[in-house]
Amino acid sequence: MKKFLLALMLCPTLMAAPARANPFETRLSNGLRIIVKEDHRAPTAVNMVWYQAGAMDEQEGVSGVAHVLEHMMFKGTKKIGPGEFSRRVAAAGGNDNAFTTADYTAYFEQVPKARLAEMMAMEADRMAHLELTEKEFSSEIKVVMEERRWRTEDQPQSKVYEGLMATAFEAHPYHRPVIGWMGDLENMTYQDARDWYRTWYAPNNATVVVVGDVDHKVVFRLAEKEFGAIPARALPRRRPRTEPVQEGIRRISVKAPARLPYLMMAWKAPKLQDVHKDRDPYALEVLSGILDGHEAARLGRHLVREQRIAQSAGAGYDGTLRGEALFILDGQPAQGHTIAELEAALRAEIKRIQDEGVSAEELARVKVQTIAGQVYKRDSMMAQAMEIGGAEMNGLGWRSLDTLLEKVRSVTADEVQAVARKYFSDDTLTVAVLDPQPVDANAPPRPAPVHHH
Repeated sequence: MKKFLLALMLCPTLMAAPARANPFETRLSNGLRIIVKEDHRAPTAVNMVWYQAGAMDEQEGVSGVAHVLEHMMFKGTKKIGPGEFSRRVAAAGGNDNAFTTADYTAYFEQVPKARLAEMMAMEADRMAHLELTEKEFSSEIKVVMEERRWRTEDQPQSKVYEGLMATAFEAHPYHRPVIGWMGDLENMTYQDARDWYRTWYAPNNATVVVVGDVDHKVVFRLAEKEFGAIPARALPRRRPRTEPVQEGIRRISVKAPARLPYLMMAWKAPKLQDVHKDRDPYALEVLSGILDGHEAARLGRHLVREQRIAQSAGAGYDGTLRGEALFILDGQPAQGHTIAELEAALRAEIKRIQDEGVSAEELARVKVQTIAGQVYKRDSMMAQAMEIGGAEMNGLGWRSLDTLLEKVRSVTADEVQAVARKYFSDDTLTVAVLDPQPVDANAPPRPAPVHHH
């Protein structure tokens, strides 16, 4: 495997060759974009509808409405009753689901290719004709509140992350959790959900991505037939919500029942804006991979296995998003070690790179990992659809995907050392700590909420 990947790294044309004419793209007169990637390895297809509306587009006071509407999209139309959508997908031999992030909301079905037309018809139906009733809303909002309790309030690390984001971002909408604040959920009405649907669920704010054993021309015709008559809508102006410059370290502590403390450190970092001209985001991605991206990465090797200061330690950076980016380090101290020791050890790992740089071998290994990840992605239709849709939603576009790889491949050791020196000042750092409280051994575990369809 390694040899093959090194060959790919040294010979970029191998990676790019199959993608020359594929994906295919068209735009309907109502603004809906259709992107089709033909992949004939199995007689199946993935159908995805992406709406460029996520939690970052919400107004204060109705946090969580993007995700609530994702649930409501399974509640039926005039043609299809509540819960019927997923039953039809299952009857077609497929599976379906949906997800909401800060940046977008997406819906997908994975089916035998003969059933693709039916899936597109059902998606067009709920894009235009969702039945939003007060009765369905009032039962579903309880499901969402239960999901919030289960995913966030009963998960100490989730509470720390929520606190970190709310502290790192004061003005930027990333300070609100995607699931919403409980107070907002308690006060939400079905009109809030309906307003969200009427505002953002328009063909000119959506992208359909189909990957599978299909002919793109046939899919384009299907899309025209099913979605073509849905009228475009005027979309609200998206105001730039930039975060003011942070001018000093911020620290928060979260108390929750837990067995171990937990630490998160987040520095403000640049995001990728110009695929061709930017350099730092690619170097930050490689830095994150050198710290935590494979078996031999530094944090696991130094802090967990050699020094045994940490039970776990990680690094993360994503520069491809609609909002603003952070570079995050996190971890749990090992038994007998403190949060302060772990924080010092994480800082020492950054300082070591600032002072000594990284080795050619480490750099090569991260690039191989990154490219291996891409090769594996191309083996999965779902992963390809996710990659295409994600690139469309964050504004970089699917045509940038091969360039992104080549740019990561071109990062030098000097660039990695330079970003380590440039972006890790305390002035832009937010630290969030879990202060563990005694766990009630007798409390019954909360059952996982039944998902929305």
